[in-house]
Amino acid sequence: MEDPPAEFGECSKDSEVAPALIAVHPSQDSVAVAVGSDLRVFDLRQGGAVSLEDNSSSGSLHKDSIRAIRYGANGKLLVSAGDDKVVKVWLTESWRCITTVCSEKRVTAVAISNGGLYVCFADKFGVVWIVKLDGLDGENVVIKKADPMLSHYCSIITSLEFSPDGKYVVSADRDFKIRVTVFPKKPLDGAHEIQSFCLGHTEFVSCLAFVCTQEYPQGFLVSGSGDSTVRLWDIPSGSLLNTCEIGEKAGLLESNDGETECCSAVTDLCTSLDGSLVAVAVQSLQGIVILNCDLSSRTLSHAKVVSICGGTFIPTSLRTCSATGLLWMVTGVSDLHVSEHPSLARVRVISGFRKSNPDSHQHEPLLLEDNEIPAGTKLLEKLQGSLSYSEEDFLAAAEAVKKAMSNLLIKKQYSAENREFRKRTRNDKKGKP
Repeated sequence: MEDPPAEFGECSKDSEVAPALIAVHPSQDSVAVAVGSDLRVFDLRQGGAVSLEDNSSSGSLHKDSIRAIRYGANGKLLVSAGDDKVVKVWLTESWRCITTVCSEKRVTAVAISNGGLYVCFADKFGVVWIVKLDGLDGENVVIKKADPMLSHYCSIITSLEFSPDGKYVVSADRDFKIRVTVFPKKPLDGAHEIQSFCLGHTEFVSCLAFVCTQEYPQGFLVSGSGDSTVRLWDIPSGSLLNTCEIGEKAGLLESNDGETECCSAVTDLCTSLDGSLVAVAVQSLQGIVILNCDLSSRTLSHAKVVSICGGTFIPTSLRTCSATGLLWMVTGVSDLHVSEHPSLARVRVISGFRKSNPDSHQHEPLLLEDNEIPAGTKLLEKLQGSLSYSEEDFLAAAEAVKKAMSNLLIKKQYSAENREFRKRTRNDKKGKP
């Protein structure tokens, strides 16, 4: 039998393209951007770029694409992890790597417990691992070994979050599931109690976020998916409270030939501090969709689309700062071989991402010019690396991210002939009759 076409292979160069990521300190003391293996941090308190200090035995920062960056709730820690199977914990006061954790598989998501005592990370085989942090003031890098905490059984975990009250760890995966797990008193021994499953998405779940207010301190869960919806969930019961269709409202239409390609997948989302707004990034939208969130009626509703003109800007990552009401966005990729710039990033900021008075337009979301964002072009030069990218570069980047997401998260369909061929050529079957 002839070998199957390349599309049936297990690996593709498109799947190696990594989208640019952004993280913002809870008090906006600093902003971090990851592009490929490059972790760039700008300190807004000092008004300058940060030099990261890593004295681990590897002698370098990350060696492969970073797939997750996350600040802790108190801002003292930043965690980065990715395809090099390494998780690094950075102390934001000194920007020194204080803990390095080696993973058995590539890392897809990270989370930090509310008190900053534990770091969780998920790998491509669907296992969530946990590390307890101690000795944070030591001078030497601590090499930690992680303990398995829970598993999604060979389904890629796409998002990992601690609930606002710290009671639950919420994990989402490629197989449309959201799992709510009780965070145990002894997490190093494993988390064995499942509180609920949030079931309803019909494609991969790409992102999770929480909305909570003074009236609802326990919070509610918001999820985005490849099925072009954002859904609101009750966390303890897993009940679906409301669904908001995104693609149609963002003006995105299905392809004329009826292809199943996810052209309007939700790629990221974040919520405002008061829980009234949800910002949504969509795979083919030059801008963001903003939803109203009414927790009293348990509903999500379309508010507006904020278009970003002056070039091609399709956000790959969103983060908000609760202290300032600024929404930070980045677009870009690494390992883009079809472009003059193999790694590129562009940062934009929207102000007024909050709604203190529903009848007032005082806080209407407004796209800031480069010279209006905190630290202006000085920050952009650090986080972007260049200010000379063309529209064609970002068009190529957007297409590369779309293909990479399809290769990574959308399950391939194989003919019976190709399934049999793959079974016979599995590594664990070679040499057997």
